[in-house]
Amino acid sequence: MKVTDPENIRNVALVGHGGAGKTSLVSAILYSAGAVNRLGRVDDGTTVTDYDEDEIARKITLNSALAYCEWNKTKVNLIDTPGYRAFMHDAKSVMPAVEGVIVVVDAVSGVEVQTELVWEYADEFALPRMIVINKMDRDRASFDRTIQSIESTWGRVAVPIQIPMGEEKDFGGVVDLVRNKAYRYSLDGSGSFREEPIPVNLDEAARSSRERLIEVVAESSDSLMEKFFDSGTIGDEDLVAGLTRGIAENKVIPVLVVSATFNAAVRQLLDHMVALLPSPLQRGPVEATDARLQQPVSIPVDPGGPAAAFVFKTIADPFAGRISLFKVFSGVLKSDSSIHNVNRDSTERLGALQLTQGKSHENIAEVRAGDIGAVAKLKDTATGDSLADKAHPLLFKKVSFPEPAISFAIEPKSRGDEDKISSAMAKILEEDGSLRFQRDPQTKEFLLSGSGQLHVEVMVEKLKKKYGVGVTLKPPKVPYRETITARAEAQGRHKKQTGGHGQYGDCWIKVEPLARSAGFIFEDKIFGGSIPKNFIPAVEKGIVEASHRGFLAGYPMVDFKVILFDGSYHDVDSSELAFKIAGSLAFKKAMEQSKPVLLEPVMNVEVYAPEESAGDLMGDLNSRRGRIQGMDSKGHTQIIRAQVPMAEMLTYAPDLTSMTGGRGSFHMEFSHYDQVPSHIAAKIIEERKKSTGEETA
Repeated sequence: MKVTDPENIRNVALVGHGGAGKTSLVSAILYSAGAVNRLGRVDDGTTVTDYDEDEIARKITLNSALAYCEWNKTKVNLIDTPGYRAFMHDAKSVMPAVEGVIVVVDAVSGVEVQTELVWEYADEFALPRMIVINKMDRDRASFDRTIQSIESTWGRVAVPIQIPMGEEKDFGGVVDLVRNKAYRYSLDGSGSFREEPIPVNLDEAARSSRERLIEVVAESSDSLMEKFFDSGTIGDEDLVAGLTRGIAENKVIPVLVVSATFNAAVRQLLDHMVALLPSPLQRGPVEATDARLQQPVSIPVDPGGPAAAFVFKTIADPFAGRISLFKVFSGVLKSDSSIHNVNRDSTERLGALQLTQGKSHENIAEVRAGDIGAVAKLKDTATGDSLADKAHPLLFKKVSFPEPAISFAIEPKSRGDEDKISSAMAKILEEDGSLRFQRDPQTKEFLLSGSGQLHVEVMVEKLKKKYGVGVTLKPPKVPYRETITARAEAQGRHKKQTGGHGQYGDCWIKVEPLARSAGFIFEDKIFGGSIPKNFIPAVEKGIVEASHRGFLAGYPMVDFKVILFDGSYHDVDSSELAFKIAGSLAFKKAMEQSKPVLLEPVMNVEVYAPEESAGDLMGDLNSRRGRIQGMDSKGHTQIIRAQVPMAEMLTYAPDLTSMTGGRGSFHMEFSHYDQVPSHIAAKIIEERKKSTGEETA
């Protein structure tokens, strides 16, 4: 593939709800453009962009993948993205690398929950977009019903520029409203078609649809509106120019029709992608920050400018090492050269630059502004890093991801796996910025946190297949706490006589409850030297260590105050150890009188689901001791906000999937600790004592 200038490049991400056919459409585009010699199929595991073992087995896209082709002397970079909620962060991560988005909508299901989410991502980056209605050949496919779904979600700016010739098994091609021509396809997957006049039975529908297209395009521009009012229409040349400008300004969203499985109408889609979506040059300057001056700057997309690129994705390959996918915003990156990593303030040596076709790579001498490339084995560079000329250090904004929604405890299956788990997880975390891996300081468990249960399960499979590390997934232990609800006073006295020096420590303490999240406060009110100053820290240490072991069920004691107000000592037998033990004894006696209770973490939960599921979901959250905080609507999606104890959310992911038919998703984060109801606390304490007894036995 030759080196391409920015005016002859189109960078496009295909996004949409899982199962809409994005991967099949990428395969059909590559085949139609002659980039591959066969039409890949998801069911056969032969697509270019779903090449991972898990993707082939599950028949879903788990990772964004890059491919490219050439059409009408234009290089088209295609990024196939995941459509299932647990992996949607990967669709968001590629947005800085593209100038256009194709939103793929299922002709049977219409606009779905994740379709609206990826639309929000495109809004966040102000990206021009097209909507492609796929699967027009399927049973129950309906163009009219899908258009109604699109218009009710995004308004009348979403306007068809094609209408289908037939539906379901009768689908045979498209009428192009811009060119005023019909294209009838052979449905054998070859992509062959013939151009013909618009069929008589579609003449009226085509005429009214074209009039509506002209109206929407005219409304996007004052000058076109004047022409429209003067003559009642606009010419073909003005229509194309107005459509192109309207798409670039997000005032017009064209809707097209295809059958990716049968490779029908894909060539017309390619024509419109190249003609209507903006090139990097047309998209205009890129916003960045001058790292030296700490000031925002606009960078022209110019191959003659200083080199500047952004790493938008990292692939951890066990054999090739770390592969960094990057978008060049300015200048030229060349193979076997050096570049400055602005985030790390380090120099990276670039090896052979590559163009990526799924899992295949082709070496290339250089990658110019506007284009996307790959490079292996950068030593410091991670996803979100900026690479630039050292004399012009430019920082590009990183993509922010939501906090993980679910956590699991993971246990190595063998001693050997325990040694390898940290290094293997480090490589996986390089690849997926939305994962978290940490050791819980209280429960001592390794916790793997992700966007959903499927996300975590896929990472566990990857650990095994790619790095040979076997782990078992378990629900995490709930990090309960204990606290007190009443004041108390107690003496801790430790006296032990031995053959030589004895041990003697004596202290009196008062304990008081504090507000939630106040922690622990120790106050020294000793007067008259009843306890020497050098022994007082030992008393505090004994209390702190005892509080970590808890009183009711062995959970840490929090949110209480201790006042040390009296005591006694022995000139010879007193020691720091003796007063530490005395402090511990005083704490235990005080707990017996201070009405200790169990606390549990309460989470802020947001549930996203279809409107028709809202009632069932609210009832379910109430049954989980949740408190509904409010509801919002976004299109056809209902958002329920609630506060729910963490213990009740450990099994929520599969239950939500069951209640919503896989169309629901949720996000949660820690809010506060609250008291566990007494009848539930009694069960937790009993189970904890049994567990501790078994472990000790």
